[in-house]
Amino acid sequence: MNAALAAWEALTGDWGVDRPLVLWLLLLALLPLAASAFRRRGIPSTRLIPPDTLSRVVAVGLRLTGAVAMAALVLGIAGVHRREQSVEREGTGAHLVLLLDRSSSMDNSFADRAPTGDQESKSSAAKRLLAEFVARRPHDRIAVAAFSTSPMPVLPLTDHHGVVDAAIDAIDRPGLAFTDVGRGLALAFSYFADDTAEASRAVLLVSDGAALIDRRVQDALRDAAARTPVHLYWLFLRSRGSKGIYDVPPSGEDTAQSNPERHLHLFLQSLGVPYRAFEATSPQAVAEAITEIDRQETRPIRYVERIPRRDLAHPTFVLAGLAVALLLAAKLAERQLRPAAGHAAGGAPAIHMRRAA
Repeated sequence: MNAALAAWEALTGDWGVDRPLVLWLLLLALLPLAASAFRRRGIPSTRLIPPDTLSRVVAVGLRLTGAVAMAALVLGIAGVHRREQSVEREGTGAHLVLLLDRSSSMDNSFADRAPTGDQESKSSAAKRLLAEFVARRPHDRIAVAAFSTSPMPVLPLTDHHGVVDAAIDAIDRPGLAFTDVGRGLALAFSYFADDTAEASRAVLLVSDGAALIDRRVQDALRDAAARTPVHLYWLFLRSRGSKGIYDVPPSGEDTAQSNPERHLHLFLQSLGVPYRAFEATSPQAVAEAITEIDRQETRPIRYVERIPRRDLAHPTFVLAGLAVALLLAAKLAERQLRPAAGHAAGGAPAIHMRRAA
């Protein structure tokens, strides 16, 4: 059965039907070529009919119209369609993992307090701008991961941007207490473990803070970076008045406990992968940073475009209806042919003949 189905698909190429047995009814399309729906009457001699090329063309056309009507009706009943296709194309883009901070501090504004009036929380600003970022990159394959008290896989690498938009839309839900960025990064790197495509790979970390990374997690991240080269971006949503990742504290105060964001920045620099950090203290600064990341990740990429199945039953029924309407109009236009008035007065029998107009 499978062999027969494969042979049928190879024979029909991109086209298919839901009910192949119905196609036997296509033999009925030969009937209009063998018989006519119009009444035919004999005449005494063909010499009485002058040559009429137009009438012959119309007669052939009406027969073909009948065949088309029958064939279109059968194809519609059979469920004719064009199969789903996969077409390889070339464009610009990358394979991206969006790693999103879901800690409770992301629910605050850039002033580090609950948003009021027309203020945006950091998570809301990130959601809006990341949605625009994804919309500008139709050829990317994108995965989504999150972290808070623990890492949370959300979405594997996919080119279905509808589900990516849904995942991004959920990032402004109320967050949890802690920020385990180390294990979150380990999860993001793991998304590329089975990715064998020759495409640029990048991790975009969106976070407003950091915490200490366990030594074992640091070693795992270094190993993952060595095995899976990626471009790493950190969009640091810094609250106004807090310490920045580029601020060098006084001697003796530069510790991971007191400056976790700065030491995360230094650790990411040490991974040996292309890395860049963007420090943003407002929604406008976030937009500028995302625009720059968008500009950086514009390399040639091969991607597969999926063209969904297209049902053609409705168009074939429309075609059959138009053909039947044409035949009906021709039938209604059919007229009797009568002898000339002089012949009728002379007592000659009337010869009733009909032909298609």
